[in-house]
Amino acid sequence: MTSRMAGTALAVVTALALTGCGGGEDDGEKRPDVNSARNSAASRGTATDKPGPRPTATIGEIRGPDGIVVVLHSAVREKGGFVTVNGTVANRGTKPYTSLTWRSKETEMKSQSSVSGASLIDQAGKKRYLVLRDTDGECLCTTGLVNIRPSESRAVFAQFPAPPDDVRTVDFQLPTMPSVRIPISG
Repeated sequence: MTSRMAGTALAVVTALALTGCGGGEDDGEKRPDVNSARNSAASRGTATDKPGPRPTATIGEIRGPDGIVVVLHSAVREKGGFVTVNGTVANRGTKPYTSLTWRSKETEMKSQSSVSGASLIDQAGKKRYLVLRDTDGECLCTTGLVNIRPSESRAVFAQFPAPPDDVRTVDFQLPTMPSVRIPISG
């Protein structure tokens, strides 16, 4: 067996072993499928990717200080028990912007310029849903939101555990910004 074939065989065996690893008891609670969320997040990319087509739908808008505007385009309930919120951040001000105030307050957070501090609020159910994390503790959200120049826009997304199916609207919040009520589709 060549070393290449041995390496491939080892990778397959390791992947199969890890797939079979569970963890803990099933308490009947529905949990988001983080692997599905991570794959969905990976397909959306990060703020450093080339810009794609501009969405035209607007389900909410947040105006912050210094000309920063966040336009929300969709909040979609997806298979796997999570909601993906997509939007655009635009700098309509006169100086570059870095989103350090939008990150979560967790000490393990590696990405300092992200929307990891975003949350969805179910007012009726009195619950707050925080951005999902992968197994390394990284947010399933846009990262790399540094030096957004005046007149520049960047796509953003964040994934959250899904509220109960009967919840059709939530408040989207970013730290230091006003909240906005948005509909969940899907």
